[in-house]
Amino acid sequence: MKRRLLTIVAPLAFLSMAQSAAAATLVVTKTAYCGCCKHWVEHMKKAGFDVQVKEVEDVAPTRARLGVPDAMRSCHTSEIGGYAIEGHVPAADVKRLLATKPKAAGIAVPGMVVGSPGMEHGDHKEPYQVILFDKAGKTKVFASY
Repeated sequence: MKRRLLTIVAPLAFLSMAQSAAAATLVVTKTAYCGCCKHWVEHMKKAGFDVQVKEVEDVAPTRARLGVPDAMRSCHTSEIGGYAIEGHVPAADVKRLLATKPKAAGIAVPGMVVGSPGMEHGDHKEPYQVILFDKAGKTKVFASY
């Protein structure tokens, strides 16, 4: 009976954690000139995130403060729950990061990959990975698309 209860309660607890993660404020630092960043912000809002946008001339100081390795750079840098979110990371991966709380500085989709959230262009999609990274620059694949 206890085992059956656990199999029912555990997924509900994970769902609750993911929903509360989406309720946290996502602070997005971007330049005023990047249109794809606006599309990614809309993707995050549709997924339930409260989003605050900071427009700056240079995103590099924010990246440096959050420990984003140079190889992980993209067009915008965000932070939520003590993590850096670099580039066009799918909302589901941000929710999973916040729910599982791995020891890491953040996650990234390096570059500007066609087909990633905010970079949609019709049916054209390029394969990409979401990379988990730490402040020392160590990386591992968090998700693949």
